[in-house]
Amino acid sequence: MKEKEAWSINGYLAAAALLVCLAFALFIVIALQAPAAILFFICILLAATGFGINPPNKAAALTFFGRYIGSVHTNGLFFSIPLTLKKTVSLRVRNFNSQKLKVNDVEGNPIEIAAVVVFKVIDSAKALYNVDDYLQFVEIQSETAIRHIASQYPYDNFNEEGFSLRGNAEQISNQLLAELQSHLEVAGLKIVETRLTHLAYSMEIAQAMLQRQQAAAIIAARQKIVEGAVTMAQMAIARLEADHTVDLDEERKMHMINNLMVAIVSEKGAQPIVNTGSLY
Repeated sequence: MKEKEAWSINGYLAAAALLVCLAFALFIVIALQAPAAILFFICILLAATGFGINPPNKAAALTFFGRYIGSVHTNGLFFSIPLTLKKTVSLRVRNFNSQKLKVNDVEGNPIEIAAVVVFKVIDSAKALYNVDDYLQFVEIQSETAIRHIASQYPYDNFNEEGFSLRGNAEQISNQLLAELQSHLEVAGLKIVETRLTHLAYSMEIAQAMLQRQQAAAIIAARQKIVEGAVTMAQMAIARLEADHTVDLDEERKMHMINNLMVAIVSEKGAQPIVNTGSLY
């Protein structure tokens, strides 16, 4: 099944032509009183079934005694083959907001995830005749794809290697779009955009995972602080030796480095002890 353009003409021109034919039929009945005018009236009535109205951004799929003969995209009044069944389908952009789905990520942690899928119909024949209900088809396929994508990645990557659902939302959305497009192509649909709208740990493990995130953040911050403290201590010793301000032996260097490390790494402000000499 593939969409094709059906034969159609401007409905107003066809209406004017039918009015002329109707006037001619009335003239035959009144002036000539010919019985054949009845058949002419029947033909006019049958021809009137070819009229249809297409709202903006919609398409009308035509079937002639069960056979698909094409679609009409012309807006307004149109005239096509008589005795055809006209079924309209919207070509407008639509949104589908998935429910909050409970899924296990690749590490087995239960998470809650939801997404919005922006789509539109690009093939009216596939949308109407390849699936029973293309809106329901979008809903089922979207939730299936979201579950599949969520189960392939961890919620958060504490090792900072590879993709994660929280850290790579754009890449995850692009992969979801590609997977959905491959599944919905049979229904004549085009995915315009996909975005994650909700992502969180499930309630039963949310507190434990929050503590884990906090611990990981503290460790990462401490690593940066220690790295900076070592660099600053090295720079201080190198500067003192370069300026020949003081002559430090190895023991005093170690003592000075220890004091600098404590002052820089400590969470509280340093309280220096000033040595003013001995009483004796």
